[in-house]
Amino acid sequence: MATENKKLHIAMVPWLAFGHMLPYLELAKHIALKGHKISFISTPRNIDRLPKLPPNISPFIRFVKIPLQPVENLPKDAEATTDLPYEKVQYLKIAYDALRDSIRHFLQTNKPDWIFFDFAAYWAGPIATELNISSAFFSIMIAAVLGFLGPAPVLMSGYGTLDELKVLTASPKWVNFPTTVAFRLYEVLRMKDSFTGNMSEASDIYRFGAGIKSCDVLLNRSCSEFEPEWLHLVEQIHRKPVFPVGQLSPLTIDNCDDESNGVWTGSTIKQWLDSQEKGSVIYVAFGSEAKPSQEELTEIAHGLELSGLPFFWVLRKQRGEFDTDLIELPEGFEERTNDRGMVCTGWAPQLKILSHDSVGGFLTHSGWSSVVEALSYEKALILLPFLSDQGLNARLLEEKKMAYSIPRDEREGTFTRDSVANSLSLVMLEEGGKVYRENAKNMRELFADKGKQEKYVDNLMKYLQKHREIEKENGDITPSKES
Repeated sequence: MATENKKLHIAMVPWLAFGHMLPYLELAKHIALKGHKISFISTPRNIDRLPKLPPNISPFIRFVKIPLQPVENLPKDAEATTDLPYEKVQYLKIAYDALRDSIRHFLQTNKPDWIFFDFAAYWAGPIATELNISSAFFSIMIAAVLGFLGPAPVLMSGYGTLDELKVLTASPKWVNFPTTVAFRLYEVLRMKDSFTGNMSEASDIYRFGAGIKSCDVLLNRSCSEFEPEWLHLVEQIHRKPVFPVGQLSPLTIDNCDDESNGVWTGSTIKQWLDSQEKGSVIYVAFGSEAKPSQEELTEIAHGLELSGLPFFWVLRKQRGEFDTDLIELPEGFEERTNDRGMVCTGWAPQLKILSHDSVGGFLTHSGWSSVVEALSYEKALILLPFLSDQGLNARLLEEKKMAYSIPRDEREGTFTRDSVANSLSLVMLEEGGKVYRENAKNMRELFADKGKQEKYVDNLMKYLQKHREIEKENGDITPSKES
């Protein structure tokens, strides 16, 4: 049988954050469409919260539920970052690391051909090597983030002092082309523990380095048309094969949403959006993890009020039920803006909202999934990054004139209601913001084209199949039980 016709069994081990699990699931669906088997490994409550699979894909994706062990300071039933305030996520990492023996047992018993693992599962690569399973580090972050962060030895050495952390606010020596991609000082200070460590056994940055060092191949949520220089740099830095897997827009696959279509048609949200003028509404949402401080929330609210623009705001007042630090809108805000604004404090269907004709712009934390979804629907972007890779995402989008960031104090990260209002007006209405509106429209073909996405998955699968056949010829590898 030709190599490309041999179907693979791939185990996937994403980090316990929906911003990670969902891109892994999107890639799993694309691979399953080619007839390959996926074992998607996570915790019971997370798997139960994932979107329903289309019937043509579900036979190929097996969900493997491995429960977390109790950990001191980790609340019961908290299985994802969205369930916890930021300071408790370190305890989730302790529980996640305790899954390694169960995952090893699954791999040993089921013998998949490949394992795709995330940054937090930095121990998965060595386990795979020991069991003669090929491994891929799948970064849900764009190549610009990995390129900026640098080689594995640099990542694994970590950063100990404020002076060392300041290095992250300029383009590093290994970036061999001009770019404005770098952290702002306030972004580094807010996630200092990602570099210096926390209560878990390894810092985030160490996990990145160790994971990349131990894998056979590096996968990036990216495409060569969007950031070719960064993809090339990542390959140069790590000296191993690097494969962009496409932007993984939900628009590039037929998802099973008949039920949600029915709910959406009669929803209050749709009725409200239907009543607004085309392209006039600002959609405001900061993802499942980013939570503004009370001061930031107050300035965002007053900025929306000052702008005079219609808005739909999905407001998350706390990070899960165990977050006791609730944030509140300014007194009288909803009454003063109810003629042109709507605030939703529960779950809202982001894709449906972004697809609506009345939405013209998106005030977002610049998490990459939200960016992809917005550009898939040609929505102009106004950025307010909070955590993790969001600042680097924002710099790249700014550099390409694809988005505008609300001006902030470099050290404290503070911003004013006037800067919010002025930024919204610029991008939504003014001549000076036309470039952002036009570039957003031009990106749909790149971010949401089914043919381009399929090409990236085809290219990846051909490599994985060929690599696995060579490994089997050169070593004593037991075939996958799913083969």
